[in-house]
Amino acid sequence: MDLLRSLPIGLYLEQPQTWLHKLDPRVKLIWLMSFLTTYILANNVWRVVLVVVLIITTLIARIPRRVWQQQMGWLVTLCFLVLVILAISPDGLGIKYQPRLPIEQQVLTEKSASTPSTPPPLSANKQQRYKYVLFDKSPVKVTRRSLDLAISVSTMVFTLIYSSNLYLLTTAPEEITAAIESLMQPLRRLKVPVTEITLTLTLSLRFIPLVLEEIQNLIRSVMTRAINWKKLGLKGAVKVWMLVAQRLLENLLLRAEQMASAMTVRGFTTPSTHRVQWHDLRLRRGDWLAIAMLILFWGVRLAIGTEV
Repeated sequence: MDLLRSLPIGLYLEQPQTWLHKLDPRVKLIWLMSFLTTYILANNVWRVVLVVVLIITTLIARIPRRVWQQQMGWLVTLCFLVLVILAISPDGLGIKYQPRLPIEQQVLTEKSASTPSTPPPLSANKQQRYKYVLFDKSPVKVTRRSLDLAISVSTMVFTLIYSSNLYLLTTAPEEITAAIESLMQPLRRLKVPVTEITLTLTLSLRFIPLVLEEIQNLIRSVMTRAINWKKLGLKGAVKVWMLVAQRLLENLLLRAEQMASAMTVRGFTTPSTHRVQWHDLRLRRGDWLAIAMLILFWGVRLAIGTEV
């Protein structure tokens, strides 16, 4: 069991370097924010388009199959389960739908000769095309509202998780913090501690692998002791896991203290006295092309993606 290698979400791919890796992190962050906001008040057509765009982007970027296969596999399975569960769940309206026309068309009145001519009504086939209940085989019932809600939620889950994961997959933690610090520069006029916030974010991103490593070591230590959980019972099992959690907290506090001591030794006292510039953020030709595509992306969203 290796959490650092088997965890499918949020890992950075160092090699191979794709064209997504070479884009400016600020441009990629704006793209990410666009994916996370365009589904708001959007129709289901646009939400499905977002899923297709993310999948095509992954394939075009030539990210190794071994990297995205497990990630996308678990995520697609989760979204499919959400789709099925919500589609067969009650739609929440609490109405009993009846068709507007009888199943067998009957002539109810005859047209009087003295009655002025009126335009013929729509054919029964055209009127009966709309069906609120799409599938009804007890106890499974799918309505238009439940299916619409199922598509909306499942595509939203896929977009939220996979777009964030794709950004983390192709952007180093230092690049993420450098991009956030660059975009937050106007907040300095409001006396917002931008450097402190980005430094804290950098340390938190670097601290995540340490947390996973400590959890992995403690789980391995419990497994190697071959504890008989049936003899311990519920109270004994809870006591063991409480001891494990206490040990985990102590180890994490020790790691944090070691990290703080290392920063102090290297002169990290205040942001104004010790600054390290990890990346030279400059927009290149590929970045300007990505910005142009982003403008087109929002144009298409406003044209066809607005919910009516």
